[in-house]
Order: sequence, then structure tokens, then C-alpha cells
Amino acid sequence: MRAVVFAYHDVGVNCLKELLKAGIEVDLVVTHQDDPNENVWFGSVAKLCKENSIPFITPSANELIGLVPQLQALAPDYIFSFYYRYMIPAQILACAKIAALNMHGSLLPKYRGRAPVNWAILHGETETGATLHIMEEKPDAGDIVGQSAVSIGPDETATEVFAKVSEAAVKVIHEVLPALLQGNVPRKPNDLQKGSYFAGRKPADGQIHWDQTAKQVHDLVRAVAPPYPGAFTEHGSKLMIVARTSLKGPFPDNLNLGTLGIQLVDNRVFGICGDQQALEILEWFPADK
Repeated sequence: MRAVVFAYHDVGVNCLKELLKAGIEVDLVVTHQDDPNENVWFGSVAKLCKENSIPFITPSANELIGLVPQLQALAPDYIFSFYYRYMIPAQILACAKIAALNMHGSLLPKYRGRAPVNWAILHGETETGATLHIMEEKPDAGDIVGQSAVSIGPDETATEVFAKVSEAAVKVIHEVLPALLQGNVPRKPNDLQKGSYFAGRKPADGQIHWDQTAKQVHDLVRAVAPPYPGAFTEHGSKLMIVARTSLKGPFPDNLNLGTLGIQLVDNRVFGICGDQQALEILEWFPADK
């Protein structure tokens, strides 16, 4: 079996390794150049390609359509997309002789779209996972090929959950590869009416609104904790990144639960929220640090 792989991030690295381990001939990898303005804390697909002498390219989104003749000539059995960030044109998907498959970081049909792990935590979910699905022109909308679920702990950050989702993605690939190698693609409906779709998140979305409930603020902190841009609030004249919080207590009796925002009591830092509940800020630092 031969494949062309669009890949980036840890999921891209780990799933590409799984394909190579299974003996799939990867004729070309399409990946991204690292953004110098982004905190690149994850594995490098380009580095893995160099180590395995796999040809790779880093086209811009506008250049993708120009790859069609090259992919038609390669005539891959499968096209895989593992956390590739650009929408892949339908003309490219049509180059796969058997199927074009994408790995998405949620339990579809829930959390279609961008930043699924971050959105799941922000909404207080206790479970998410990885889904391999048929690629269509509409994002994350094709039939489901395989899924694996992972738990989300009440204090786990997006980075911690993403590591679990990355492992789940490898598990899905491992489970479906025997069928794919025989040219068989398991399929079950992806019922979009039972799901949800979310757009990307911007650093400005990390602003803490103290009129929200303590759990909502805690979930925001977990969802965008570093190495993501972080939740932030003003304290005095400084903008502070809030990196870790706790709802567990015990909390001092002399907190003023009627005054929203930051309070310093007994050399500890607390945030008072709109439901008149407190959370403790365990780690914070100036945004310009």
C-alpha cells in the first residue's frame, strides 16, 4: 500500500510512525514550516521525514491546489491527514484510489472544527478522544472509520489531555490498519445533527471574566494553560497570565466573596467569581515575562 500524508504536530509524528511501522510506502509528506511567532512545543514531522529519507514539502495554503498533478501521478492508495492545519482541496482528496482519511482530536460528531481539545475542556467535558474519518470538502463531516476515547480529569490542562488524545490517535490507526491494508475501510455514519462545530481560538479569548462561575474560570485556565497563550487578568497595573488554579480549598474565612476579582489573603492568591465562589491561583506570572 502506498500513501501520501499531510501531517503536523505530535499526532502527525506519531501516526506517521505507525504507518511506517506497518510497512506502508509513504511517497510524499506535506507538512508546515514552523511559525517563528508560535511556541513550538511539539514534535517535528519534517525531522521524522529527514530521519527516514521521506520526501516532504511545506506549501502554503494557496499552493495546495498546484499539487494535484503530482498527486495524480503518485496515485496513492490512501491520503492521510494527521493534524494538518489547512483545508485540503477536494481535487487532492480525489487522488486517493481507496480513501482520504483524517484524524480529528475529538469524539466526532462532537467538537468538529478547530482546537477541539481546548474547546472540550472549556466546556467542562469529562471525555474526549480521537476519530479517524473519511475526508470530505466539509470539515470533519465524513463517515467515521475508527474512534478511541480518553478521560479528561477535573484539573488536567489542554497539554495533558492532548498527550492522551495523541496516544488515542495511534491506537485508532493501529486498530484500523489491518482492514486498510486489505483495501477495506470500516465506516459508520457521522451524524452531524448530534454534534457541534467550533472555530479557532485567539490569544485574546483567554481573558478571564470574573463574573463567570468559578468552574468556568477554572476550565478556561486549564483549556489555554501554557504552552498555549494562557488565561489572563489585570492586577494593579500589570497583565498577569494565570497558569494554574484550584477549586479544592480550603479557603480562608476572611475572603470577601461579594467583591469579584483578585484577592490576596495570607500570602495566597484567590479569584472571586460571579457565583460567589473562590478559586485559588496556584501559578501566575506577568504577561511580559
